[in-house]
Amino acid sequence: MARGLPALWSSVFGLPLVAAGAYLSGFVAELSGGSPSQSSPAAGLIIAVFGLFILAMGWYVHFVTAPETPQMRADEHLVETRNPAQRSALAEAALAVPLLSLGGYLLYFTHRPLYQPTIAFGGGLLLFSRGIYRYWQNTLTTYSLTNQRVIEEYRFISLLRNEVPLEKARGVEETRSAWDSLFGLGNVRIRSGASGGLTVAVEQVYDPADFAGQVRRELSSGSEQTAAAQEPTAEARADGVAPPSADAGAERERSVDSTESATGDATDSESEAVSADRSPDTDETA
Repeated sequence: MARGLPALWSSVFGLPLVAAGAYLSGFVAELSGGSPSQSSPAAGLIIAVFGLFILAMGWYVHFVTAPETPQMRADEHLVETRNPAQRSALAEAALAVPLLSLGGYLLYFTHRPLYQPTIAFGGGLLLFSRGIYRYWQNTLTTYSLTNQRVIEEYRFISLLRNEVPLEKARGVEETRSAWDSLFGLGNVRIRSGASGGLTVAVEQVYDPADFAGQVRRELSSGSEQTAAAQEPTAEARADGVAPPSADAGAERERSVDSTESATGDATDSESEAVSADRSPDTDETA
């Protein structure tokens, strides 16, 4: 089951839309006072259908399982797990409600030019759709930091996984918009190349500076381990001695085996010669 309460919040936003759309669709004539109305019952029907869509998606997201902890590789351990905040997305959707109400009021209760309620209603619908979608997306997104990778996982209908190996990371960038600053949120981007390349964007998390610091510490730790592993090779090259390799070791073992075999053959030949020299003496004595 997903974290948070997506079914509850989708019902809070969706049910009023369904009720308002059904009411406006059935009583357009009464609202206009018997005079020709500039709106049609289809507008209320569209609002009701949109509310039903919000309800259905919210309940679906509620029962979708959030991504599990990624499977660790050899010598890999989990350092930190973060989830995007949901508060800012809900606030964005809530701010759209006055705009939607204003658009409905201008459309059904006044005789203002049609472009005025259209602008108000369209702006509110855009803001509301972006906020509720971001809420669903944040509910189903998980960010994981290990000592080898930074992983972003998002599960909706299928699982989407994006990761950047720390050994290939070339930059850590922190950003924070004015809206995110109101809620203490921020974004951290880990890039695998100077010109972009593969990027993991850790978006809308609390205390982004701490997460970015953890990524930098893991990068420093990995660099130190790589440098320590390369020190014996560098010293051997500086002294003019080739570093040992698996092929050299195998060749050395074959040389030792060949030497031992040759020594054994020589010993056997000497023993046969001594035996041959002793044979005539034995015959003469007899």
